[in-house]
Amino acid sequence: MNIFQSIGEAIESLNANKMRSALTILGIVIGVAAVIALMGIGSGTQNVITDEINNIGTNLIYVTSGGDADHPEPLTLEDAAAIADPSRAPSVIYVAPTLQGNASVAVTGESTTTQILGITPEFYEVQNTNVAEGIQINQELVESRATVVLLGVDVAEALFDTTTGLVGESVRINGQPFKVIGVLESEGGSAFQNTDDRVLIPLTTAQDRVLRRPNRGQVDLIYVQSSSSESVPPAIDEVSQILRSRHRSTLGVDDFDIISTQSFIDAAETITGVFTIFLGGIAGISLLVGGIGIMNIMLVTVVERTKEIGLRKAMGARKRDILTQFLTESALLSLSGGLIGILLGYLLATAIGQIAAASGTPIAPAIDINSILLATLFSAAIGLFFGLYPANRAANLEPVEALRAE
Repeated sequence: MNIFQSIGEAIESLNANKMRSALTILGIVIGVAAVIALMGIGSGTQNVITDEINNIGTNLIYVTSGGDADHPEPLTLEDAAAIADPSRAPSVIYVAPTLQGNASVAVTGESTTTQILGITPEFYEVQNTNVAEGIQINQELVESRATVVLLGVDVAEALFDTTTGLVGESVRINGQPFKVIGVLESEGGSAFQNTDDRVLIPLTTAQDRVLRRPNRGQVDLIYVQSSSSESVPPAIDEVSQILRSRHRSTLGVDDFDIISTQSFIDAAETITGVFTIFLGGIAGISLLVGGIGIMNIMLVTVVERTKEIGLRKAMGARKRDILTQFLTESALLSLSGGLIGILLGYLLATAIGQIAAASGTPIAPAIDINSILLATLFSAAIGLFFGLYPANRAANLEPVEALRAE
């Protein structure tokens, strides 16, 4: 018996019990659909997170105070100036010291609490931040300690119900008057923060008026941008050496932390990868249940067709022919369920993506050809694996005993 004859007979046998075959296939359909949908959502989530980090830049380094020291020295403007020295850190192209905290921003009749950032002009380069209208905070405004502010679009909407025509308006930050010199371009919320819900003021103004620190030159964070993603490791080494020499920290104990966006990407990929595998494993349980359903139905089929098996063996059918026949039926059941499950899983993932986008969390499920091939082959393998025992049981029936069966 060739494979085409086996397939033809398998289709005929399954067609004779349409309802039973459909219910058996349903278990595989649900399992494959769950695997495809959940793995697609997991991959889509990973892509969203890594894209957001990549938009920040793969050559960005964050320097904060802390490390392993019991009493870490704060970061200062002098530290930032030393890092910006090209003779000491040739891999570094931009350095942006920053103060950050929360404060109340208000106009007559409206107020909101938002993030306040005290910045220098280099901030725009390292954070890819642009102004939609008005002007940026430049070095002149920093040196003159100007009481000016750039509003994020969410803050502008909350205070003025518009994001245009606001240049020249006045707002109060912690009760102190500031002149609006512009509105930032919308960047949208991310998995880490809402960059539209913030305001920018000159670093010197923040030090004097809004975000006072114990030390006059203290800063909370130093953004460092290297010349390329490949130069991040040497830039980290250069920054580390500069801060160690300036802070005179104990040998082997740093009082600062350095994190790069590449480390964020690596961590995000690891977490979402585990998350995707976890979801796939849960969905795989459905496939296992579907496989057990196939085994159950095939065992019932063997019992029902015992006399047929005996007759075929009496007429010369070999053990291999019987084995092939029943394995073909189980594989056909699981493969049919797998193909339907792939389509259902794609539709389910797409629907979940649209629901997520409508709720303000854009996730584009990523279903690639590898996932489809894996699901197809796995569903066929499930049929072969769980159909092997019933098929082997049928193939080992003795013709005389089979013909006597009622």
